[in-house]
Amino acid sequence: MMKTKNPLLQAAARELRKEQTAAEEALWNLLRDRRLLRIKFRRQVPIGSFIVDFYCHRERLVVELDGPIHQEPLQAAHDENRDFYLRSIGLTVLRFTNDRIFQEPQAVLAEIHETINRRLA
Repeated sequence: MMKTKNPLLQAAARELRKEQTAAEEALWNLLRDRRLLRIKFRRQVPIGSFIVDFYCHRERLVVELDGPIHQEPLQAAHDENRDFYLRSIGLTVLRFTNDRIFQEPQAVLAEIHETINRRLA
């Protein structure tokens, strides 16, 4: 992982951890404390010039949650560029809508689990 030492980005990540969205809180409660496959996830992690929602270093896996703003053209283009960068440094990126976290939390966990298993195969 290309870890940044940018103090402004680190401060922004700290603030995002304090002010997480309801969807982030819901997913964090499913991932924290190695609850999924005994794998450690961190939240609001600076990578390059971005802050990712959830990151598992061991699996090189980024999990992003998208609210309605991510459907707007400008934000969607930003997300594409961000995902391209993250993939270019060898990370896998999964995106889920906030609604899916609330409506199908076990399906989201299953997809994360399947992605990890594919990487191990």
